[in-house]
Order: sequence, then structure tokens, then C-alpha cells
Amino acid sequence: MKIGFIGLGKMGMSMVENLLDHGHEVVVYDLSHSLVEHATTRGAEGSSGPEDLIARLPEYPVIWMMVPAGDAVDGTLDALLPLLNQGSCVIDGGNSHYRDTMRRAEYASARGVHYLDVGTSGGLDGARNGACMMIGGKEEMFRNLEQLFTDLCVPDGYGYMGSSGAGHFVKMVHNGIEYGMMQAIGEGFDILETAPFDFDHKAIARVWSNGSVIRGWLMELAGQAFEKDGKLGYLSGSIADSGEGRWTIEAAMDQNVSIPVIANALFRRYRSRSEENFSDKVVAALRHEFGGHGYVSRTS
Repeated sequence: MKIGFIGLGKMGMSMVENLLDHGHEVVVYDLSHSLVEHATTRGAEGSSGPEDLIARLPEYPVIWMMVPAGDAVDGTLDALLPLLNQGSCVIDGGNSHYRDTMRRAEYASARGVHYLDVGTSGGLDGARNGACMMIGGKEEMFRNLEQLFTDLCVPDGYGYMGSSGAGHFVKMVHNGIEYGMMQAIGEGFDILETAPFDFDHKAIARVWSNGSVIRGWLMELAGQAFEKDGKLGYLSGSIADSGEGRWTIEAAMDQNVSIPVIANALFRRYRSRSEENFSDKVVAALRHEFGGHGYVSRTS
């Protein structure tokens, strides 16, 4: 399949390479010319802008956007829609708010263009080697493109979630759960750090990653972080948030659902920016390990 791809950041570039590995032809565009050039060295076909990208694709193209949520998505869609034939398809694989996705799907549909929302999980490793994807939009279009999702994901790692916005809604809740899980891991290691024993956090993470009830990828990533520095001295405990935790809490409030674990995890991130402890450093390290998210370096 020949597909257009816009957005060659950390996740986008890895996904392009994944698509190329599976035999797809990929025409790429990014505001950064150097990133386009890098993608061409991996086997992609470069383009100079949306019009040039579409000219290099079939009559009814499929174009995947992997750009930051918000204005960048609206701007990209505004640039694409006047150039696309009816029956084309635009995919938003980023972390857009589900209400924005519903609005954009209506906007695209009014112009005869299909719109799929794809919540993408698995971090940088998943983007490159097999991700997890939650897909919303018209089911017929999802079925038409299912081979694309099969190729991009691990076995059983994708699914059709429902109408437009459903994919991003499920991904939003997924990220809220992620907040709570990382906070619990951080707090556990904080107890170990302040205990009257000389614990080896790397060794504990390894043991917990094998056979325990709390084993999993996040625990493995904790081990990777402690491999670098058992005290995580290379970073501060300031933890950023990218919005999905807030959106999850807003949805819970709209739906009268109590989510104290997720809410507290978000509020702890706010507190981390003015007061530091070891649990915050663990969470900051986990975010860096799975998603390449930046962290505030420790200053001496």
C-alpha cells in the first residue's frame, strides 16, 4: 500500500520505518527538511508540502498525521482537505482530545473525506516494532485499512472502538490508567528508598519483573532507569503532563465517575514541580524510558 505520512517526530519516524519494513510505500512530509531527508535515507519518498505529497499518492489517498494535538492537527487538516478527492482518508494517530476528533470528523465528512482516529500506545519501541492501537471512525473504512493496522501492531494489539472519537477516548482513559500505575510504582520505590535497609532498586525491579503480580513493561522500564543510576541522580523529580490525565478527569466528572487514583496521580505531578521526592523521580524516569519524554536534569 502507498500511504502519505505527515509528522516525523520520535513516534512518526519510527512508524514510517515500521511501515517500510512491512513493504508499504511511504511518502513523507514534515516542517523539518532534515527529518524528511533522514526518512528518505530509510527508504521513504520525500515531499515538499501537502500539495506535493498528495500529488505523489493514488487518486484516493490515505494520509496519516502524527502531529501534536491541537492547532497543529487543525492546520494540517485545513491544508489537506481542499486538495483531497472525495473518498480519501485522513488518519489522526496522535493524542487528540476526543471532542476535537468528533468535530474534525464531521468537518472532513462534509467534504466527502473519511477520518479515522487512532490512539497509539507502546512508546518508541512499539512505534518501531509493533504498537497498540485503538481505532475510531466508520467501521467500513477501518475494515478497508485493517491490513495497515495489522502491520503496525503486535498480534491482537489493535481494535475497532466505535464511531469517530472513540479511539481517542479509549486512549485518553488508557493514559489516565498509566498515570495511576506509574504513580504507584514511584511511591513503592519511595518507601524502599527511605527504608532502614540498603536496597538495590535495580535488583528489586528485576525480581518484580519476573513472575510477580505487578510484573509488566513499566516495571521493566524502572529496571532500565535504575540501571543508569540506582538513585536516579541524573534527573529532578519534576514531572510534566501532556493533557490526557486532565481530560480523563474531566470526562469522569461529566459522567459522575469517581477516579481518586488517577486524579491524585495528576495532582502529584503538579506538586512535583515545586517539591521533590524519590517517587517523582521514578515517574519522571519511567516517562523518559517508554516515550523519550524530556525531563528536568538535576543541577548541582
